[in-house]
Amino acid sequence: MENKKIRALVVEDDPDFCFLIEKTLCAAGIEHIGSVSNAKEAVIEAVRMKPDVVLMDLCLADSVSDGIEAGKEIRLNTDAKLLILTSYEEPEVIRNACCRSFASGYIFKSQFGLLPETVKSAAKGRTPQEYMIVSLILSELSVAERSVLELLMGKDLKLQSSPKTISNQKNNLLKKLGLSGTEELRHVFKDLV
Repeated sequence: MENKKIRALVVEDDPDFCFLIEKTLCAAGIEHIGSVSNAKEAVIEAVRMKPDVVLMDLCLADSVSDGIEAGKEIRLNTDAKLLILTSYEEPEVIRNACCRSFASGYIFKSQFGLLPETVKSAAKGRTPQEYMIVSLILSELSVAERSVLELLMGKDLKLQSSPKTISNQKNNLLKKLGLSGTEELRHVFKDLV
């Protein structure tokens, strides 16, 4: 990322705030590759444009779930880092949104000045926020499910469970995380577990 310009896609349904984000990114030397205002377009454009970072407004069309679901689809279908951009500052809302969308971090709209540095940090590598989010996700898993996760991620473990038990734990793990299979699991958690 050092010599390559960071490419950012903005997902925001407030045109004035979107304009402010675009200007702030450009002023910081971050390439603004596009803006969209709804969840469906966000996924399509993220897959098409292959940004380094997607800034995702949490509340699209008055629904928090739109931003979460679009963010999750972007994470599953691209290598982009996902940063939740939100006016909600309730810890439980942020925790839930970041964990369900597999976000790399979040930025409160009230702390807009942190936007350029947060985007740059996310694009360069793993951030403390990202490790915290992964830790929160993993805290919801049983010890056995975490072991199976590590096994699925390629770690050399000798589990004492039967193949049937491991298969059941794998299914429980995928269900808890809202993932459809091992490929999605490996994509989301690569270099994190």
